[in-house]
Parts: sequence; structure tokens; C-alpha cells
Amino acid sequence: MSRKSQEKFREFHRYLGFFLAGIMAVYALSGIVLTFRNTDTFKKKVPVEKVIDANLDAEELGAALRMRIFPQDPEDGVISFNTDGKYEIASGKVSYSETSYPVLLEKMNRLHLMNTTNPLFWLAIFFGLALMFFSISAFFMFNSGAPIYKKGLYFAVAGALLTIVLLIV
Repeated sequence: MSRKSQEKFREFHRYLGFFLAGIMAVYALSGIVLTFRNTDTFKKKVPVEKVIDANLDAEELGAALRMRIFPQDPEDGVISFNTDGKYEIASGKVSYSETSYPVLLEKMNRLHLMNTTNPLFWLAIFFGLALMFFSISAFFMFNSGAPIYKKGLYFAVAGALLTIVLLIV
């Protein structure tokens, strides 16, 4: 590869790297938050009170609230469910609390977990392609005979093998 084209790769790699740094920071933060998604870490509790149809049984209550409920035995016309939910059978008054992420974290997580139904899915595709270019172009920044090039290849192969092993195990 000529020196001029090598310099072009370096320049494109450098500016793409700066651009991707912001996207990678958001993905990294949302990835850390998603690691704790089975806990209430980073989430806030929001009390919910509303009136729904009266005289529902536990199964109908779950459908009306669009949630999976774990009812306890009804007492005095009240169905208690989950940890803090109460449904007054006669009046239809229901109160419970939901946990949710703050707005910014919720949006970041949706970005991290998006699919083609999200209008910004093109960003995920661009990000993946840009990271692939970023990975490959790093090898064009050095002469193929240089010791650092060979060492870089070893590290790249080691990283790929470690990922494959962790996926299998």
C-alpha cells in the first residue's frame, strides 16, 4: 500500500474514531445499565392509581393492567397482588407501583436494543458497519512487515477466539 493511501486510511480512521466515540459512549453506558435490568438498580418507583372495571377475577385483572400478576387470596373484597398492588373488587380502584428507568436511560436502552420497527434502526446498521471498518482499517495503518502489525494480528485473533469461546461456554 502506498504512503499516500496509508495516510488517507489514517485520516479517515482518526475522524471516524472521533465521531464514533460519542456513539460508543452511549452504547457503553446503556450496556452497563442493561446488565442490571433484572434488578431495580437505576430504576425509580412510580406509584400508579387508577380505576378499571369492577368485579374482575385475578386473570382478568392481569389482562386489564397488561401485566403478569401474582395474586394472593382476596380479603375483604380486595385482591392483593405482586408486592404492593391492591385491587378493590367492588369499586375497580387499583393501586400499585411500577419501576422504570429515568427518561434518558430509557431512551438509551431502547436505542441499544432497537430492531427494524424503530425508525432509527439505520443508526445501528451504520454503527455496526463503521465499527467493522474501524477494526479492519486499523491493519492498514501499519506496514505489513512491521513487528507491531504481526503483534496486532495476534491480538485480533486472540480477541476473536476469546469471544467465540465465551459464546460457546
